[in-house]
Amino acid sequence: MSTKTVSNSNAVAIEDRAQLVGYFAGGEKPKARWRIGTEHEKFVYSTKDLHAPSYDEPGGIRDLLMALTEFGWTPIEEGGKVIALAGPDGTVSLEPAGQLELSGAPLDNIHQTCGEADRHLKQVKAVGEKLGLGFLGLGMWPDKSRAELPMMPKGRYGIMANHMPKVGSLGLDMMLRTCTIQVNLDYASEADMVKKFRVGLALQPLATALFANSPFTEKKPNGFLSFRSHIWSDTDPHRTGMLPFVFEDGFGYERYTDYALDVPMYFVYRDGKYIDAAGLSFRDFLKGELSVLPGEKPSMDDWADHLSTAFPEVRLKTFLEMRGADGGPWGRICALPALWVGLLYDEQALDAAWNLVKDWSIEERQALRDSVPKLALDAPLPGGGTLRDIAGEVLDIANAGLTARARFNASGDNETGFLDPLREIVRSGKVPAQQMLERYAKAWDEDVCQLYRDSKF
Repeated sequence: MSTKTVSNSNAVAIEDRAQLVGYFAGGEKPKARWRIGTEHEKFVYSTKDLHAPSYDEPGGIRDLLMALTEFGWTPIEEGGKVIALAGPDGTVSLEPAGQLELSGAPLDNIHQTCGEADRHLKQVKAVGEKLGLGFLGLGMWPDKSRAELPMMPKGRYGIMANHMPKVGSLGLDMMLRTCTIQVNLDYASEADMVKKFRVGLALQPLATALFANSPFTEKKPNGFLSFRSHIWSDTDPHRTGMLPFVFEDGFGYERYTDYALDVPMYFVYRDGKYIDAAGLSFRDFLKGELSVLPGEKPSMDDWADHLSTAFPEVRLKTFLEMRGADGGPWGRICALPALWVGLLYDEQALDAAWNLVKDWSIEERQALRDSVPKLALDAPLPGGGTLRDIAGEVLDIANAGLTARARFNASGDNETGFLDPLREIVRSGKVPAQQMLERYAKAWDEDVCQLYRDSKF
């Protein structure tokens, strides 16, 4: 989730609706300036007894952040507490229960993305060895109950934790018990954004299936392959989902602005503090009628904050966020940007991907998304067959897109090799969660804590 820094402050007052719409247009970039931003979260645990460390305990999350400053990271504080770090590789931040996230820098190619991830993981592992901490790459805590997990000292999290149970039954699980990998990508124009948004949204269930990695809850199989994905279906219907209007004629910046204005607020950030505005209307804020700040109107920074509180499968800011994947190991951190860059950053690949999904109805898209958390690649495909039937074709399209990009490393390799973990999943017919369930039943003798050995970074 977003972390407030001085550098992302924009106090320009909002005078009219055109500024809200123009915010998205301001993200447009020529193809030569398109970049790749990769975010990945990981669970932090004590190697001594596997508990999730609190912020303040010795060797806990605060000490982890401070130890990372040895590698050149600069602390970011909220309320006198360090809650994030800034550096050349982006931002290190905390999810609600102490999940550690790297929000990577905008990079030109996936070779750089993998180098960034590798540097980060080497740093946290070096610090972890000193502090007695380990790191798990999964989509959901396999053994922890909500009650066993701490809450980080970030103001927005307290507001969200109070509001979540009022609008869904699994929102606290989303906050406390899940991890994801996410990719942020650019667009050249409104039309380009629309096409990428539609392809990304239609194929997000495939990403969920390929990265499905959360089959356990509180030490037992939970009946899902991506329980993390299922959690989003009962978190908050006002700010999650597949956004059917994206596929309607006329979709663009204006329509997304309308959607965002209808998403209830969480907070307003003033003077270093979060003011609880949960459930209130940004439309009222625009009129100076927000009850918690009577007479005050929002700035563009408030608009940017508000956009970060919508959680659809694909999210628009001044870039597009692909949000459907479970957390996972190093290879899949590199594989997710390879998939989406291959599909969306080459015009022929984008056209080919759209041709695969353009005839699906809104109902069929929703049915596919609803079935994927349990069935992954076996989810029924619109028109017959299963998602497995197009997985290889989609990877071939992404492969062609990456080949056309022609981004090489020092050894002369292009970016297509980063798709290999996904090709192996399609070849084997088993997504990561299915492989874990097999090991749970056999090699692990139904002891889910073996995951700390097999899935640690």
